[in-house]
Amino acid sequence: MFIAHTNLQFIIEVAILIHVVILILFNIIYLPLSLVLFLALIFTLLIGAVFTVDAILLLLPVLSHHEFTHPLGVLAVFGWVTISAAANLLAEEDIKSSSVKAASLMLFFIIAVSGGLMHKSFLILWFLGWVISYFIMSKSFKKESRFNTKTVLGFIGAGAGGFIILEILSRILNASVLSPLLRISRLEQYSYSSLKTVLVNTNFWGHVQGSCYWGSNCLGGSDGYITLPITLIQSFGLPYHIFYGVLIVKKDYIDYMLPGIFAFAYDAGYFGLLFILSWTLIVSISGLLILRKYRTKRKEGNKQYLGREALLIGSLTAFLSQSIIGLFIFNRSINESALLGYLIISALVVAHIILPIKTFKSRSLN
Repeated sequence: MFIAHTNLQFIIEVAILIHVVILILFNIIYLPLSLVLFLALIFTLLIGAVFTVDAILLLLPVLSHHEFTHPLGVLAVFGWVTISAAANLLAEEDIKSSSVKAASLMLFFIIAVSGGLMHKSFLILWFLGWVISYFIMSKSFKKESRFNTKTVLGFIGAGAGGFIILEILSRILNASVLSPLLRISRLEQYSYSSLKTVLVNTNFWGHVQGSCYWGSNCLGGSDGYITLPITLIQSFGLPYHIFYGVLIVKKDYIDYMLPGIFAFAYDAGYFGLLFILSWTLIVSISGLLILRKYRTKRKEGNKQYLGREALLIGSLTAFLSQSIIGLFIFNRSINESALLGYLIISALVVAHIILPIKTFKSRSLN
């Protein structure tokens, strides 16, 4: 790996490495539906267990918790949706999948409750992933269900119910960390000044030098507001601007208070914002087109791509969910450890985009 001189260069290098590695693995590993389902079940069970333990530690004042919903939140969406997609594919092949669907339902509620206790932003991500997966799978499989007024009200009711339960628990347990209303009040109090800072100081390549926390050492871009995990940066001994320890509150001014589009614009300039939005659009549209190709092959009787179809539904749903939440609601859902998860999910979608082009063309020639 070439030595990156800034946070953003490091992000680009890691992104390229992750995409190349996952693409190579997709080329050398055969992924039947049974293997995909087995791995997704094990993976999601482990995430559910980690979230549950972390939520228990949150409620015990003596022990410290670790907030695993940030690095693993999008991967939880990926794992659960992959299980649901695999169960539907089994049903399409007239294979009994009731036990898989029961396990999927159990995992849904375990992860929703434990992850929601830890972070309200995860609860939004989780329910949004559910909605997007419902829409994608209703188009992909033999389902009569479509979005209607009753369905939409059901989704809204489920989300609102989750927030009401969290607020009630926060008051019963006297645990303000559980309160969604507290998060909203903080946003109301601090978001305006944060937004004003970004809009006034952002330029094409970053921000006005001296406008960030680092003062005279401000680089005018790539100043640590958008980064990969701090532990990863420190493990390589890279001398970047990072907000660590007590300095986290200085980063929260932008990271915690604003949607990702403003944080990316401030730290990477309008060019960086245009790039991340373009990349998100390219990956999303291409993933949907490849999913249509998989569906066409399946309906033609080709069973070769069932495992990959389940994986694509899971990764595309997770990618769309995190893109919406991270870029347009909470920047923290797509920053630091969550950004690493975002790169992995992006690579899982892109691998499908490249592989079928070669495979489908070669089969059409035959």
